[in-house]
Amino acid sequence: MMEQEGLGAASGPIAVGVRFRPGGKVYEFDPGPLILHRDDRVLVETERGPELGTVAVPARPLRKARTLQRVIKKADSRDLGREDQNFQRERASYHSALELVRGSGLPMKLVKAERTYDGTKTTFYFFAEDRVDFRELARTLSQSLGTRVEMKQIGARDEAKVAGGLGVCGRELCCSSWLQEFEAVTVKMVKEQGLALNQSKLAGQCGRLKCCMRYEYQTYLELKRGLPTAGTRVQCVKGDGVVVRQNILKRTVVVRRAEDGIEVEASLDDLVTQRADA
Repeated sequence: MMEQEGLGAASGPIAVGVRFRPGGKVYEFDPGPLILHRDDRVLVETERGPELGTVAVPARPLRKARTLQRVIKKADSRDLGREDQNFQRERASYHSALELVRGSGLPMKLVKAERTYDGTKTTFYFFAEDRVDFRELARTLSQSLGTRVEMKQIGARDEAKVAGGLGVCGRELCCSSWLQEFEAVTVKMVKEQGLALNQSKLAGQCGRLKCCMRYEYQTYLELKRGLPTAGTRVQCVKGDGVVVRQNILKRTVVVRRAEDGIEVEASLDDLVTQRADA
């Protein structure tokens, strides 16, 4: 039996991490005797049948022994050709479903059609503000496409993840390229970073606060530690006064001097004492 590179027979059970779509969750599979590398395309067993995926994490020992679905084989040209055919059929299925949705008047936005590798099932993702009775639509689609049909209602962030696109930064959306889990993004995070509450600039493609508002949040909290807030009266070597604003990245504050009203920038070392303004 061939062994994975760097893992001897004594290593025990091993697994590879496989991802089925960019930015999707990584699932562990048993590679068996196959030698697999990052970015290899593979055919794996799943609960819904064989599926094509991409190796995202090379072989590594399992921390806890358990039964895993197996990697059937490395994908060959026939597998990749079938994948291309499925993509074409997905596009055709999407347009067929879109016409039916428009004709039905259902309050839903069709986002994407996804076909299983064996072609026995097509999943349609849609966004809607409220619950939608899509049973008649699903039956019609199943009859016209000749496959089982599943309708999945998703939220605004999931819609952006599934649909993909480019952010205002010019790069592919984080959620559709690498971000695996959505975490809460709050207005507090925006305020802590000194950003103006401008909805048009803070909202992502999903209409919610941009996920990148989280990325530097903890850093800002650390930098703000010990900085007096606006309105705090301070004694300063540059002149006593009141803090009017913070320069978080520089870890300084701007003090309006009581004696002449001039604003001066002061570091923490420049401050003697501080007290909250009553």
